[in-house]
Amino acid sequence: MEPSELIKKVRRIEIRTRALTQQIFAGQYKSAFKGRGMAFSEVRQYNYGDDVRFIDWNVTARFNSPFVKIFNEEREMTVMLLIDVSGSNLFGTRKQFKTDLITELAAVLSFSAITNNDKVGVIFFSDTVEKFIPPAKGKSHILRIIRELLTYTPSQRQTDLSEALRYFTNAIKKKCTAFVISDYVGGDFEQALKIAANRHDIVALQISDKGEAAIPNLGLLELMDPETGKRFWADTSSPKVRDSYAQWWKKLTDTNLDLFRRSGIDVAQLYTDEDYVPALSALFARRG
Repeated sequence: MEPSELIKKVRRIEIRTRALTQQIFAGQYKSAFKGRGMAFSEVRQYNYGDDVRFIDWNVTARFNSPFVKIFNEEREMTVMLLIDVSGSNLFGTRKQFKTDLITELAAVLSFSAITNNDKVGVIFFSDTVEKFIPPAKGKSHILRIIRELLTYTPSQRQTDLSEALRYFTNAIKKKCTAFVISDYVGGDFEQALKIAANRHDIVALQISDKGEAAIPNLGLLELMDPETGKRFWADTSSPKVRDSYAQWWKKLTDTNLDLFRRSGIDVAQLYTDEDYVPALSALFARRG
């Protein structure tokens, strides 16, 4: 991509996503993001009704009078984006590719964070951690993230979400809100997801294209797995072949949704040919 073309594309995404940010959150950003914790502020003398769990025993012993710790809500938090850059996202049968939708979603979430003076960090992953951009603030930081989304070429094409989740859990110690943006196709990531969800507020954004749910009747067709590069022939005129694939896809989708539910993870299913604003707005309204 030529530099001038890249600048124009970044600018178009910036303009569109800045406008959508307010529309999606509608003033409920703080309540929708659960990563915000409590920071120690000061100690003061104990008053009737104070929570005894917050008594500062060291200060109490020093002054021979009960003192309690006071905490204030932290003014800033960290938002992490775990972005799937594997080969399966280079797919789209309708309005756009899955990777295009992922880019815009990441931009919307990033601009929402900096508008509220929060930090944003990114992990690009395939079957390995491709790139880690540490959390930071500022417009220039967000524009860097968008440029990377538009131009980054992954070294691998397969998917291993568990590897990305383990890296995230080790790299980010302080509780944050993390959006895992992926199609969630392939791999066993249940254990890593549960561990991450115990330490952080995880939100799953599942990206799909409706063409993935069923194989059309197109006769004998050569297909290719975008993650392995393997090619094979399938007789799509066979009802048995089409039904078998549709059942596999439904089982995969249902299994993922059940895992999110059991892990206490909020999820939104987003499609390449649909406006994602209503789905995201509904998600954050539920969280708020």
